Amino acid sequence: MWKATGLTDADLDKPLVAVCHTWTDVTPCSINQRHLAEKVKEGIRAAGGTPIEFNSITVTDGIAMGTEGMKASLISREIVTDSFELAVRGHLLDAVVCISGCDKTIPATAMTLARLNLPGLTLYSGSIAPGTLSNGKAVTIQDVYEAIGACAAGKIDAAALKEVEDKACPGAGACGGQFTANTMSMALTMLGLSPMGLNDIPATDRAKEAGCVEAGKLVMELLKKNLRPRDIVTKNALHNAITGVMASGGSTNGVLHLLAIAREAGVKLSIDDFDRISEKTPIIVDLKPWGRFVATDFYHAGGQRLFAKRLKDGGYLKDEITVTGK
Repeated sequence: MWKATGLTDADLDKPLVAVCHTWTDVTPCSINQRHLAEKVKEGIRAAGGTPIEFNSITVTDGIAMGTEGMKASLISREIVTDSFELAVRGHLLDAVVCISGCDKTIPATAMTLARLNLPGLTLYSGSIAPGTLSNGKAVTIQDVYEAIGACAAGKIDAAALKEVEDKACPGAGACGGQFTANTMSMALTMLGLSPMGLNDIPATDRAKEAGCVEAGKLVMELLKKNLRPRDIVTKNALHNAITGVMASGGSTNGVLHLLAIAREAGVKLSIDDFDRISEKTPIIVDLKPWGRFVATDFYHAGGQRLFAKRLKDGGYLKDEITVTGK
C-alpha cells in the first residue's frame, strides 16, 4: 500500500513522520498550511526521515460565532485531536509534526502530542497582516465588528462598512489580535511544544518557510533523543504557559485549553493555578483587542523571544526543557 503512494524501500527503511495539519479553504487561518507542510517535509527528508502528510478539519470561530455554527466549535477541538491520533496510531508512525492556525485546532495539536506521547512538536501557521483602508488606516477583523456597530448606529455609511469588510483580512493568517489563536500560539511556545521564535513569524513572512524546514529537521532530533511530549509538558511547563497567557493579556480560552492539555498529559492542573499565577504576573505587552497593536507589530518589536526573556529576567518563568532540547 505504501508503495502505491510512491514510497520506495529506501523511504520505508527510514522513520515515518506524520505531518498533520488543518488545511481548509474555509478560513484564512489555514490556507497556507499545505505550503508550510511541504517545507516541513523538506526538513524531515533532509534529516533522514520520510514524511507522511494528512489533514483534519477546521471550524473557525470568526465565521461561526453568533450563529448555530458556534455549537460545532469546541467539539471540533476533540475531532481534530481524535483524527490526528487515529491516523498516527493506525499507521504506526514514529514521530509527529502538527501545523494549525485557528482557535480550536491549536490546542488540539498539543492534546494530540500529549495523548500519543511520540516525539513531536507543533507549529502555528501564523498571524494575518493588517489590512489598509484607502485613507491609509490599518484595520483588522476587530475593526469589522466595530464598523458593523458604527453603521447600525448611523456613525458610518454602508460604503464605509463595506470597505472595512473588504480590506480587514488581506490574506493568509489567523486574527491579528491577542485572541484565542495568538494566545494559544504563545502558550504552546512557552509550554515548550513549539520551537521558540517560530510561532510568532507572520503567516506570509518568508522566514516562516525557513522556520518550517528547520522544524522538520528538529523533529528528527527529537526522535533520535527520544524526547517525548510528556517529558516536556510538566507542571512547571504549564506554569510557564499560563504566565505567557497572563503576561500577554491573552484570551480566557487559554484556561479552557490548558486544562485540557494538562489532562491529556496526566498533569494535575486546576483553575486555582491560573488565579495564583495571574495575581503575580504583570501584563508586559500592548495588544488588541484591549490594547493598540497586533501580532505583526509584536513580532517586529522582538516577538516571543524578547517576551520570554523579559519574563525570565523578571523571575516569572521556570527552567524547563523544550522541543529544542533547551
